[in-house]
Amino acid sequence: MKTILVIEDSPTIMAMKRSILEGAGFDTIAASDGIEGIQRVWEEKPDLILLDIRLPDMNGYQVCRLLKSDDTYRDIPIVMATASETEKKDEFWGVQTGADAYLVEPFEPDDLLAIVRRLIGSERSGQAECEEVS
Repeated sequence: MKTILVIEDSPTIMAMKRSILEGAGFDTIAASDGIEGIQRVWEEKPDLILLDIRLPDMNGYQVCRLLKSDDTYRDIPIVMATASETEKKDEFWGVQTGADAYLVEPFEPDDLLAIVRRLIGSERSGQAECEEVS
């Protein structure tokens, strides 16, 4: 089973993201801030990271930059997510720090799943689906 680490400081949004992913057949693990997220990556080495940009202690850009600069973890796909009004700036900086995809909240569950399946494959079909999300 593919494992996705969800790094999100809002318990409500965390629960929603995990419910969508688990309902699609993925295993999830959680972290509520950037530092805990880094620790979970070191312990669990997930298949994908769904990373909020606005986090306490260490923001999503810092987490992404740290992981993408480490040979051990750089190949783990990172999807950055934000509900920010400055989404274009956030998307630019997400790409600059090495994110593999970007998602604007609120999002449709199918949009999240399309990105995940494109990056790591679908648990149900056993193969990656080549869906592009605009």
